[in-house]
Amino acid sequence: MMKTEKLNLTTEWDKTFEKSDKVDHSKVTFVNRYGITLAADMYVPKNAEGKLPAIAVAGPFGAVKEQCSGLYAQEMAERGFLTIAFDASFTGESGGQPRYMASPDINTEDFMAAVDFLSVQDNVDPERIGIIGICGWGGMALNTAALDTRVKATVTATMYDMSRVNANGYFDADNNEEARYNNKVALNKARTENYRSGEYTRAGGCLPLPVPEDVPFYVKDYSEYYKGRAYHERSLNSNEGWNTVGCMSFINQPILRYTNEIRSAVLMIHGEKAHSCYFSKDAYADMTRNSKYTDNKELMIIPGAVHTDLYDNMEVIPFDKMQDFFAKNLK
Repeated sequence: MMKTEKLNLTTEWDKTFEKSDKVDHSKVTFVNRYGITLAADMYVPKNAEGKLPAIAVAGPFGAVKEQCSGLYAQEMAERGFLTIAFDASFTGESGGQPRYMASPDINTEDFMAAVDFLSVQDNVDPERIGIIGICGWGGMALNTAALDTRVKATVTATMYDMSRVNANGYFDADNNEEARYNNKVALNKARTENYRSGEYTRAGGCLPLPVPEDVPFYVKDYSEYYKGRAYHERSLNSNEGWNTVGCMSFINQPILRYTNEIRSAVLMIHGEKAHSCYFSKDAYADMTRNSKYTDNKELMIIPGAVHTDLYDNMEVIPFDKMQDFFAKNLK
């Protein structure tokens, strides 16, 4: 039997964005197939009637639902969709031990469990369910869309391919056997040390503000979001980051292998100036290469936008486009 763990959920509004008076908000929980109970914020349009189209939102990688996934979920609820923004297994208010671990399998399952939950709600049309994955959760969203036929439409925003970046480093600078081997040696040494001490070390989150002038722009970009305007006490990136070995399994478990078999609609959104834009461009090319299902696939590049503009810049995030996309494909 699937049993939901009782979680200690906050009752006050502790988001990094203002509460909307156009939607009803509540906390919900659901369980994934590994028995981990996930915590989510549900947003429902006020005075909504009948069965609604629904969207599950997650990301960025190392963030919590009180940050930009909640912002996305609330905004899409204002536009007529029932939405949930959830914390991944082992993070935020969700269950799972040990804390601060990531898994390409379990995190894809988290999305699928969110679809399970939405599919059985009395006020949701189970034939009209979509997902939004932000940053590293964009890759998980594509993996989910390739696996879960109940997902009718998928949006990725400022997507990271977590398998690629863990295996190859940023900009594929370490895409060689020697570099991967050295990385694995260091990670396995950390595993031994962690097991001996009985505690997992943390890899470190974003840099404290102000960041040094000589760091890459994307480091400054992340730090100003997580340590500055969107700091949250439960966010990994705002604090000590993932466990040192928390993302190890991504190295040899590519998650985008079968994206060119996705039959449902996909909209990929990325900023032109984002350091990460190559992830979306390449993933879109792979998704549409030798595919019979290209008519409902789209890559949207936002001129001048950097990576975190698609986290919280309301003048940049193309919510009108997303609304039209989901309205067309969740009908």
